[in-house]
Amino acid sequence: MKRLQTGDQSLVKQINKSIVFHTVKNKGPISRAQISTETGLNKATVSTMVSELIKESFIQEIGAGKSSGGRKPVLLYFHQNAGYAIGIDLGVNYILGVLTDLSGNVIYEMTEKLKETTFKYVTNKIFTMIESLIQNAPESPYGIVGIGIGVPGQVDNEQRIQLAPNLKWYNVDLKQVIEERYSIPVRIENEANAGAHAEHLYGAGKNIANQIYISIGMGIGTGIIVHNQLYKGTLGFSGEMGHFTIEANGRKCSCGNRGCWELYASESALLLAAEQNQILNANQEADLDILLEEARNSNPQVLQLLNTLGENIGVGIVNIINTFNPEAIIIGNRINRFKNWLTNPIERIIDERLANYFKESTEIRFSALNYRSTALGATSIAIEHFLSEIGLAGHSAQF
Repeated sequence: MKRLQTGDQSLVKQINKSIVFHTVKNKGPISRAQISTETGLNKATVSTMVSELIKESFIQEIGAGKSSGGRKPVLLYFHQNAGYAIGIDLGVNYILGVLTDLSGNVIYEMTEKLKETTFKYVTNKIFTMIESLIQNAPESPYGIVGIGIGVPGQVDNEQRIQLAPNLKWYNVDLKQVIEERYSIPVRIENEANAGAHAEHLYGAGKNIANQIYISIGMGIGTGIIVHNQLYKGTLGFSGEMGHFTIEANGRKCSCGNRGCWELYASESALLLAAEQNQILNANQEADLDILLEEARNSNPQVLQLLNTLGENIGVGIVNIINTFNPEAIIIGNRINRFKNWLTNPIERIIDERLANYFKESTEIRFSALNYRSTALGATSIAIEHFLSEIGLAGHSAQF
């Protein structure tokens, strides 16, 4: 029988430790005996791994459970406050920042509007937000374990932003700029991919293997999850469905194309239509909050604009369903607040244009995480990277 070499033994130990950690993280409170039963690891191995994880502050004993005879078992729980992560949702006209514990629970949150999109201006705003979030982090063994940032653009496999057309950014390395300033690991991801990851992990897409997340903000991006895996494409640029054409001779888009879906079905499309229809007063800045209030007051012009927007969203969704045949499509980002007025026109277009066997197999949902999808996805990516670096990666870690 071949003996395990030292390197093999080290790898086996690391795998066993990761298995024990994720069993506690996902199923705690749980006893050592239950971990052994759940994982198939012997009790001695479980006891050794648990002792190490307690010493490293990743799990903790929280008291005794009920006994089925004999000594009461000591219950173990994931120490979610062992560290904290920062998630930034960088929009075109806003920045949302969240501070979460290692389970993704929001500890602190802040939002700021952006008045311009130059790289220097935006990075200064990001610096200010990161520093505020750091100051609001409680004391913990590991401090801030990572910073995740979702950006509205194409992010390559090296996490460099190749193109963010609505920000007018080309080939910029935001990751390097922030890491050099804070000496904290940074992960950059397309905002729709980050949102898809969060919905799959925590939200409306939980336990759904095949889904498409549509992030509708000033532009439109999509995150594609196939067999529980985020599909990113050869270079990392998949999901730019906001730029497929729905009007062959339509308006010119900042991406260089014409008639892009996001020109007709996004937040910017809604705001532009409101201005053109003189719904807002001359001294009012175009703002979703104003339009939301008008919708609640049953302003007929606003309701008509939302109906048109919903129809245009539906046109794009029909194309997505015909292409991917997902179990669910999840609509998120800031347009989520208008779901009461968008649901009917979206469903009407789908009913009119989609074959019955496709309609019956795909469910249309709105985000369960509301406007936080991208920010929470960014923190989860940062947390997963931290755990991977210390040998505690889960089997489904993607980033």
